[in-house]
Amino acid sequence: MVRELTHFIGGRHVAGTSDRFSDVFDPSTGAVQARVPLASTAEVQDAIANAEAAQLEWGAWNPQRRARVLLRFLDLIARDTDELARLLSSEHGKTIPDAKGDIQRGVEVVEFAAGGPHLLKGEYTTGAGTGIDVYSMRQPLGVVSGITPFNFPAMIPMWKIGPALAAGNAFVLKPSERDPSVPLRIAELFLEAGLPAGVLNVVNGDKEAVDAILHDDRVAAVGFVGSTPIAQHIYETAAANGKRAQCFGGAKNHMIVMPDADLDQVADALIGAGYGSAGERCMAISVAVPVGEETGDALAAKLAERVASLKVGAATDETADYGPLVTRAAVDRVSDYIRIGVEEGAELLADGRGHTVEGYENGFYLGPTLFDHVTAEMTIYREEIFGPVLIIARARDYEEALALPSRHEFGNGVSIFTRDGDTARDFTARVNVGMVGVNVPIPVPIAYHTFGGWKKSGFGDLNQHGPDAFRFYTKTKTVTSRWPSGIKEGASFVIPTMHES
Repeated sequence: MVRELTHFIGGRHVAGTSDRFSDVFDPSTGAVQARVPLASTAEVQDAIANAEAAQLEWGAWNPQRRARVLLRFLDLIARDTDELARLLSSEHGKTIPDAKGDIQRGVEVVEFAAGGPHLLKGEYTTGAGTGIDVYSMRQPLGVVSGITPFNFPAMIPMWKIGPALAAGNAFVLKPSERDPSVPLRIAELFLEAGLPAGVLNVVNGDKEAVDAILHDDRVAAVGFVGSTPIAQHIYETAAANGKRAQCFGGAKNHMIVMPDADLDQVADALIGAGYGSAGERCMAISVAVPVGEETGDALAAKLAERVASLKVGAATDETADYGPLVTRAAVDRVSDYIRIGVEEGAELLADGRGHTVEGYENGFYLGPTLFDHVTAEMTIYREEIFGPVLIIARARDYEEALALPSRHEFGNGVSIFTRDGDTARDFTARVNVGMVGVNVPIPVPIAYHTFGGWKKSGFGDLNQHGPDAFRFYTKTKTVTSRWPSGIKEGASFVIPTMHES
């Protein structure tokens, strides 16, 4: 039976009225499991109007009272984690343990956001001048929005919703139409936790919904995660319409492997970081950079051995290392990159095309693929593949290895594996990338630090989660206060200063 999904506006489920729908697949079987409505401009405007009306009350709540709603939401997420993981897995295709990890990384940011009362404190200076005090306060922006991707349907919405709500804003979420059910459940759980109706709204949609958000004057800020061309477009359009924007795009994450590294540890790290979640992660390590031919030969052999033993299966298969890709179109796109890699001269050590899973022959599967001897000029090196494809791009020496991620147009994440502290210290200081791991395969910062890439991986001055999230979702008001106590000085035509003669 095909489920009919809705929007969530004003604290209730609302059927779509645009007469436009998108199919939601079960990637494990290839079958359509639901239809999601694609919002019209009028439906998005209705969600924004509800958010605007509800924000006045919500923003007036004291920060600790708002934080209690987040804490109750965390209890409800813990209660329903198994259900949410199954729902997420059925629409995205990631395995159940991976789906639980998706949820947990979102939970950690909401936990951090529950400490919002501390982060919302302003600054105070008494006696800045004679009888003058100066203080600042952080106030909510009003209505803010998030446009989130298919690959983390729980984590990234929570990354944005948690700090935004804690800061007193109302939120309009436009999740991916490929796996929208978990974002809808998140909205239900916030309502159950005591969030006033209308503070959090979910509108499903495509470009029409995105454009409606970008061009509505009532929306003060936009957060986006997705591909680089769209990230840049949304950033530029939001800025042109007077909105704050933080937009995160594509990635090509490297792992530098020094000759002194433990290659068994490196190989295991690469297998997990490269093929986990079928490579559909913006932080997936997709480029291994062994330094020196001897290191490259040994690493290639270890990776090929491990790739051959990986198990691809249905999302519900507890023994599977990873599951299907999100759509048939994704399988076709990644397969085309494999073809291009072969045509451009890369050495194909493992070919995942045409992979099938017994009993799930119509699912969206692609086996693990491994390339060696990839050069910086090749398409599979330059572009983000976003699938279970790991490439080996060998470097002659450390300086050449350092230059590869530093010169790449994407600057999201990078790791180095080495036993040498001097090398690691030099690398972290010099590499031109936003997030760096040392003997850590996926350098995603914990919730109370900020997440964000450089160059064409990120557009905007402030990053996701951590203190930057509260800076992004608030505006600072500074008050200069003086009580004259009967002093009469007359008019002054000189700019005020704190200089005392």
